[in-house]
Amino acid sequence: MITMADRLRGKIAIITGGGRGIGAGITERFAEEGAQVVIVQRNAPPEAMLDHRVIYVKADLANGREIAAAVDTIAERLGGLDVLVNNAGIMFEKTVDQMTEADWDQMMDINLKAPFLLTKAALPHLRQRGGGSIVNIGSIEGLASNPGHPAYSTSKAGIHGFTAAIAVDHGHEGIRCNAIAPGWIMSDLSEVYIDSMPDNDSFRRELLLMHPVGRLGEPRDIGSLAVWLASEESAFVTGQTFVIDGGRTKKLPLPVR
Repeated sequence: MITMADRLRGKIAIITGGGRGIGAGITERFAEEGAQVVIVQRNAPPEAMLDHRVIYVKADLANGREIAAAVDTIAERLGGLDVLVNNAGIMFEKTVDQMTEADWDQMMDINLKAPFLLTKAALPHLRQRGGGSIVNIGSIEGLASNPGHPAYSTSKAGIHGFTAAIAVDHGHEGIRCNAIAPGWIMSDLSEVYIDSMPDNDSFRRELLLMHPVGRLGEPRDIGSLAVWLASEESAFVTGQTFVIDGGRTKKLPLPVR
């Protein structure tokens, strides 16, 4: 009997950017649920993350040849592939006026083109296993936007559309594809951002007030949803984008008194 602690037992999963932030939360939860996890990113993750259940394969996600080679190497080394989590991404704050063409291309290469190339490389291996699950990490900014995020919002909206298209094209092969759209998730980078505010205590209080659940998100929150989407419990779920934001996008703002 499969228990709640081993829903991914026997599954081989690639998690891009799985060594930090949201990706680390996904890696941790997948390993807890029995998956063999491969972190794929340019820089090595913390050594403490790696063991018999979590390994690392280096790849520059801006390089199509390295992406294809990494996916093929993993499938050959481990005997297949069941799950692909397209998590790695970048973000910067620039308006269209401030942005260069190179800035735009960099955002699209990492946030949109890399998931396309990873999915393309993974599909043959998923077919060989009789199907599988692709989980794309989008954002609530694929549904709306914060100031100065035209490129980021565009890339994440693209991920949501790409998710639906993969689900439609490959569902008959037993390949499911869903997206997660996180809201504010705490990480080392978000802490640095908060600390950079002139009145960071006030900023943190205002952040909490934006969330009906009364707290900010944690990487493991995203990881737990990713586990479900990768498992057989969600076998009839595909093409969907799941917002996980503590209710933030459902709370209408009131004027400040």
